[in-house]
Amino acid sequence: MKREPSCELEKELFKSVFEKTPDYIKNLDLMNFDNKDGFTFTLKREHLYPHSDSNPEGLNLKEWFANYSKEAKVSTAGIRGPQNILYPQDTRFPINLVGIVLATLAKALVAVGKYKGKDIRKLVGSEVRYNSDLYLDAIARIQAAQGIKTLTSKDRKTIPIWLASFLAFKLDLLGGEYITSSHGISVKTATKDLNSQGSQYLPEESLEFVNKIQEIFDIVERDGSYEIKIAPKNDPLIDESIMSKLNDGVDLYVEYLKSGVAQNLDGVKNMEGKLFIESVGGCAYRTLSRVLEKLEIQDKYVWNNIKEDPFFHSIGKYDTDPKGNKTFYDYSVDATVLAKKPDGRGKYVKYFPVIESMHYEKVLKDMSLGTIVLITDPDHDRLTVCQIEASGNEPMLDEFGISYIELDENRILTVYTANQAFLMLMNYRVKQLKHEGKFKNHPRFMIKTTASALSWDEWAGANGIKVVNVPVGFKEIANIMKKVELQIKNNPDKEVIVDDVFGNSINLGVQPRMIFGGEESGGMIMGSEDLIESLSGRKAIAMREKSATEAIIVASSLASKLEEENKTLSEYLAEIFEENNIIAKYDVREDIAYYNESEPDIEKLKLTKTEGEKQRTKNDLFYLSLAIGIKEGLFGVDKVKEVLNGAFPELNFDNLTDVKFVGDGTYLKFTDKYVEIRPSGTDAKTKAYSGGENLENIEKFSRILGNYSGERTDLHKKLISDEFYEKSKETALDNYLQFVEKDANNEEFVIPEYAY
Repeated sequence: MKREPSCELEKELFKSVFEKTPDYIKNLDLMNFDNKDGFTFTLKREHLYPHSDSNPEGLNLKEWFANYSKEAKVSTAGIRGPQNILYPQDTRFPINLVGIVLATLAKALVAVGKYKGKDIRKLVGSEVRYNSDLYLDAIARIQAAQGIKTLTSKDRKTIPIWLASFLAFKLDLLGGEYITSSHGISVKTATKDLNSQGSQYLPEESLEFVNKIQEIFDIVERDGSYEIKIAPKNDPLIDESIMSKLNDGVDLYVEYLKSGVAQNLDGVKNMEGKLFIESVGGCAYRTLSRVLEKLEIQDKYVWNNIKEDPFFHSIGKYDTDPKGNKTFYDYSVDATVLAKKPDGRGKYVKYFPVIESMHYEKVLKDMSLGTIVLITDPDHDRLTVCQIEASGNEPMLDEFGISYIELDENRILTVYTANQAFLMLMNYRVKQLKHEGKFKNHPRFMIKTTASALSWDEWAGANGIKVVNVPVGFKEIANIMKKVELQIKNNPDKEVIVDDVFGNSINLGVQPRMIFGGEESGGMIMGSEDLIESLSGRKAIAMREKSATEAIIVASSLASKLEEENKTLSEYLAEIFEENNIIAKYDVREDIAYYNESEPDIEKLKLTKTEGEKQRTKNDLFYLSLAIGIKEGLFGVDKVKEVLNGAFPELNFDNLTDVKFVGDGTYLKFTDKYVEIRPSGTDAKTKAYSGGENLENIEKFSRILGNYSGERTDLHKKLISDEFYEKSKETALDNYLQFVEKDANNEEFVIPEYAY
């Protein structure tokens, strides 16, 4: 690998990867993308089977594909996984150069088959992860070889995921490819597939190209080989000129912002203080700085970490794991991740490992009290909001469940969950619209994931805003948007009615507008007053991907208002709770990882992941089978209470009112809270979310239910047969697909006559 390690921790990571990689992988020379000319890669029958002395060319692609296709069916945000950061041709890892070549070719063949003889255009972009430039080059050249025009930024530099999504819709492209793994650990990556709407692929779209890969493998089995063409590096179908003329799409995006959340930024322009932007990984700076300049507010920000770095400036990286073992460990770059560490007195205390690794006690030393800190992730779609406050406010912060860390003896840094931060942003946006006299022009609604805060639902109810709950994943939010748009287009004078994942039919009114779409993991978007139009006239109520830039603009405007009123974010949040009579003020998330995903030994990683997946699945099926049992009429909620009270004597389920499958997890509804147990579909992890009126209570429920072994009790077995238990996952998937497909907007994309 050409890149030199930036620090000792990265050096240790490189060393570990090098030592754990066998020589036959190091010596692989399957395809050389340094070759600027066109060339051909021959996929052989031998490549499908494991490497051995008798099969020295073995790549075990059949096993790779089995896992890849499994993830494609359930993925919420691209097909993600670890890669060999030093040897990207290593097919033992889920993401590798050969796999990306095959997937890209398959997607290209599907596109060419659907749009024979048409001017097919797609976009490819990336953030800063290891090998992103290689993967981007491979994608562009393979698409070009199949006759697809591929738009890239000048010199193929980084762009955020939301910009790729925005341009896919705005320019009427067939879609795009984006290389990222969001806020995941450094060694992870993914290709996030974007369709013509700029939305992430739904499972049925992924299955189309997965089936095409299988067809290619069948040909290889039959004929012994398959030729894959790679176009020259400077192929005319790889086009940098369009993006260059469009300033990478920044000008179009600023125009979009000015029609919505950036209509009036006078308050920001007149601010005395500065806002602090933490550009984790560095990708945000290249685009966001240009947006802020176009909006004439660039002088209101102080930046940190603007240099692009696939090791993410060591953020979230440690030389010990959570148990204190000496090893490289990556907590990801999700600033809201909580962990526990020994306090030296035999107890464990909670802390923010990612924020602690940012060394804010030094970095923020010269920033004034009241400074709002905006932390964005490597692909610049998520946002974490913090603020420097004076010490002494801790009792009030504790009362409202606001986390904080000490900066020095006089200052603390409040750290807001996305549930808290986005409640403030959506509340401020509504007040803006009401002040401008626009709020009453349309009925308003929001789309949120079930795992997000109950306070959002309560706030919406207090403000006359309808709520549509969906499974986790921004593609689920986009799917509802498209259903709404189809009804507006076909019947502009009729009320729009959609179903949520709970099974409720929700009347959104005539010509409704989305006030907010978002999820507790830090991604949000705000709707437009006027329908957004693509160049060919397609219309949308909002963009399809979460955008930290849009969130930052609203947060900046709120910051200017609070500066004017000499008010902190915590005081503003407390006001919202009081004004809207919000009861469920608290929210928590318990993250359970059953293995160390930073493990550089891929064989050990696979083994521990497989064992962890068994634990995850057992935990999931315990709750899921109860939810499906209620839905199928096998028993009522009273029997479920008996099961849960018996399994968890330290908890009380007497006020449980319902248990439902919500597309990707099991949702337990109580009179005073909710708990959702959600297994990762593609990783050995479980997440337990909870929201309610008593912080200690919801923390206890999340921790105990999330960490449960999944062992079936006698009563559980009595209520649910082994056959029903084993089939509950399959039944759940059928239910999920029915939800996705009901009233779906399946309008076929028509390739326009491009004028650019």
